[in-house]
Amino acid sequence: MKKNELKQQVASAIQACLDKKAEEISILEMEKGSGAFTDYFVLCSGTNPRQVQAIADEVELRLKAAGVPPAHVEGYKQGEWILVDYLDFVVHVFSEKARKFYDLERLWKTAKRLEPSELAAKPRAKAAPGTKAKVIKIKIKTKATKTKPAPRKPTAAAARRKKS
Repeated sequence: MKKNELKQQVASAIQACLDKKAEEISILEMEKGSGAFTDYFVLCSGTNPRQVQAIADEVELRLKAAGVPPAHVEGYKQGEWILVDYLDFVVHVFSEKARKFYDLERLWKTAKRLEPSELAAKPRAKAAPGTKAKVIKIKIKTKATKTKPAPRKPTAAAARRKKS
């Protein structure tokens, strides 16, 4: 697969995560000699099992629509850590607790951290050996707004009780 095509697929997965309000999105570009089995990891968090599942669902739907089905999905039922494997890249969707526990960023600390904008940009010259990659985390915070529910219309049974 061409590098630009792969970057576009990873960018689509990231946009799907953002659309479902994923938090702390990290992109790791795996080094060739690191023993990694893929080129990229996309890591993000959801606040509860339903959101974790919704994020994974959106990634899968978005990429299937582009003609890229996942090779494998694990952990969906539990909703704590869902792994969506596309062979050339893997999307990890965690609950906050599971993400802190497994800490993949620490485990793969030699991987290059990318920003989403770097995936869409033209390829840049490689960094000089010995330079450190910068760690990028995207945090999205939204304010929960409480709205009052619309008043209910009385049902026929309630109207009969009022008359009695």
